[in-house]
Amino acid sequence: MTDLIAHASQRPVQKKRIVKKLATFAAGLLISFGAFASEGGHLQQSGTDLGDRASLQRGAKLYMNYCSGCHSLKYLRYSRMAEDLGLTEDEVMNNLNFTGAKFGEQIQVNLTPEHANQWFGKMPPDLSLIARVRGTDWVYTYLKSFYLDEARPLGWNNQLFPNASMPNVLWELQGLQHAEFGEADKKTGDRPVLGLKVTQPGELNADEFSQAVRDITTFLEYAGEPAALKRQNIGVWAILFLAMFTLLAYLLKHEYWRDVDKH
Repeated sequence: MTDLIAHASQRPVQKKRIVKKLATFAAGLLISFGAFASEGGHLQQSGTDLGDRASLQRGAKLYMNYCSGCHSLKYLRYSRMAEDLGLTEDEVMNNLNFTGAKFGEQIQVNLTPEHANQWFGKMPPDLSLIARVRGTDWVYTYLKSFYLDEARPLGWNNQLFPNASMPNVLWELQGLQHAEFGEADKKTGDRPVLGLKVTQPGELNADEFSQAVRDITTFLEYAGEPAALKRQNIGVWAILFLAMFTLLAYLLKHEYWRDVDKH
């Protein structure tokens, strides 16, 4: 009897602990959401479209030529990319595979951790889920926000993600971009970046470069969830089936209740 009373007395304490943990978790989510929302106020609209296969193909080409030297896509296989993007094995292996990997293997990099630490201070992250974690608008804005900064080790900085260790790998396409600073803060001496301006044009004009970045962002959105392409197509048929089933159910109900309604 004493053990039962002691066990019962522990229940309120356990409930309080569970409630406290849930409250802490909820508060953490609110803080994270608030930080992300405040950052999102400066984001540009990416305008990606997973249904645009041409954009996906261009994005794959740009990503593999400019980004895959440092950033892997370890959750995506060359064979899956070929199937989803309408490419042949020869097209992928001859034009998009620079590591000598087999057709059925994941997209990895040749960059070694030793070289990565020497050049960047750490291994560049895998980008398989970057579009799902950060959002397509963030990726799009980030790729357009690099500017020259002699104070940085690699000579580049980023307005959206200050002090990023990554250089602007797309500078040949975009051109050289400089920041326009505001007045320095009296306490810290930091000067806020008010805007960015291309001072030396690249291979592409502004609209063409925006489209190139949009293509890369679209490809990264696809890489984060390759099944989305088929899921969207299946979803249309699922909705049509449910609509037809609802109509049949209504007609069946009407037939069953017709005699009852007469009485």
